[in-house]
Amino acid sequence: MAKDRAAFMGPRLRRLRREMGLTQAVMAEDLGVSPSYIALMERNQRPMTAEMLLKLAQVYQLDVATLAGDRGEEFAARLDGVMRDPLFTDLELSTMDVEDVSRSYPAVAEAVIRLYTAYRDGQLALADHASPGGGEGQDAPDPVAEARRFLSARRNSFPSLDDHAERIAAEIGGADSFAGYFKEKHKLGVRRLPPDIMMGAVRRLDRHRSEIVLDETLDRASQNFQLALQIAYLDMRETIDEALAEGGFTSENSERLGRRALANYAAGALMMPYRAFVKASESRKYDIEALSRQFGASFEQVAHRLTTLQQPGQEGVPFFFIRVDAAGNVSKRLDGAGFPFARHGGSCPLWSLHQAFRTPREIVTEWVELPDGEKFFTIVRTVTAGGGAYGAPRIERAVALGCAAKHAHRLIYTQGTDVKEVKPTPIGVACKLCHRIECAARAEPPIGRQVLPDDYRRTIAPFGFSDR
Repeated sequence: MAKDRAAFMGPRLRRLRREMGLTQAVMAEDLGVSPSYIALMERNQRPMTAEMLLKLAQVYQLDVATLAGDRGEEFAARLDGVMRDPLFTDLELSTMDVEDVSRSYPAVAEAVIRLYTAYRDGQLALADHASPGGGEGQDAPDPVAEARRFLSARRNSFPSLDDHAERIAAEIGGADSFAGYFKEKHKLGVRRLPPDIMMGAVRRLDRHRSEIVLDETLDRASQNFQLALQIAYLDMRETIDEALAEGGFTSENSERLGRRALANYAAGALMMPYRAFVKASESRKYDIEALSRQFGASFEQVAHRLTTLQQPGQEGVPFFFIRVDAAGNVSKRLDGAGFPFARHGGSCPLWSLHQAFRTPREIVTEWVELPDGEKFFTIVRTVTAGGGAYGAPRIERAVALGCAAKHAHRLIYTQGTDVKEVKPTPIGVACKLCHRIECAARAEPPIGRQVLPDDYRRTIAPFGFSDR
């Protein structure tokens, strides 16, 4: 039955024809069939024969595997993820229902996915608007919140960028060949100069001298990333623009931050091509340091890339990522694992993320449990930005990478651990949203709880609460 279904490729054929800018009449002439036969195939009223598939590949110089790829599986995986939302719990949709819709009506499946993504954008925008700093009388958009919402609604996964980056990475031939790619593709050289000549820049495209100039104090991983970033801006601009067009940004700053985020995503995808990186991640059990050495990337770059592995049919472990400074300021937050980040303010002080600065560059692992009972496994380590020379400014931050407890057995960091014996650290999303009444680390009372007076009795916790 699977083969019979796969033979009907109407939506895929129609998409291909439109991408090439052909009418049904022109395609029919190219393939030596009638326009009505093309129309019937596109409406799934005629199957795509093996002979026709080969002819398509030969005439238009296409990869047969690409043509035969079952788009229905991709839509089924994406639609299944959408249907897991609590919004649809009462509908009792089975996996078979989702597969039937995705395979038989892929355009409908894609429409539902687009609508859900737009809905998620709207929900996140509403949450920002209703939060402190986003209420009435404050109509100015928050560019950082908009950019984060754009990434969060798509779970930091952009398959079009991954696919494009994979094709370019094949041309580059590895991280050591960036300079050769620039010379052959763009007639640009690569040069490294001292910081005083760079005047505060770490990378500069000098069109006049036909070269890309890098700060010579950058380490190897940072140099690779900056070169990959320049390739993203030069060769992936259209793909980035297409992904960015779905954002509906309300300000120029928001769009620029969104563009920067996608360019960084593309640079990571060039250094760590999707399929090779997923395969290596699985074989090395998500050992971040080992992956860093294999792909010539930093600890943070690898951790960031691990949050993007959600291509349907080629998924890795779903991770979330957060980066904070010693003062608790969040400078980066990416969610691919359904972790309920606080929209505003810091995170829970009981989380090892905030103690990582005591043991610089040492990996700290921890099981954590949210008030609703959901458990996560986290990997925390400090990372350094800047430096590279005596007296150069350095910035120490802590990054945390985490996944749901059900995926933790796939990580090298949990090997030999009896999950049943683990006692997770009880944490909250943020004090205002956490109802653990006996927490001594609480900074403020949770929303909706009445604070008790302490005239006659003072609890160990900073606040006492009534049962109402």
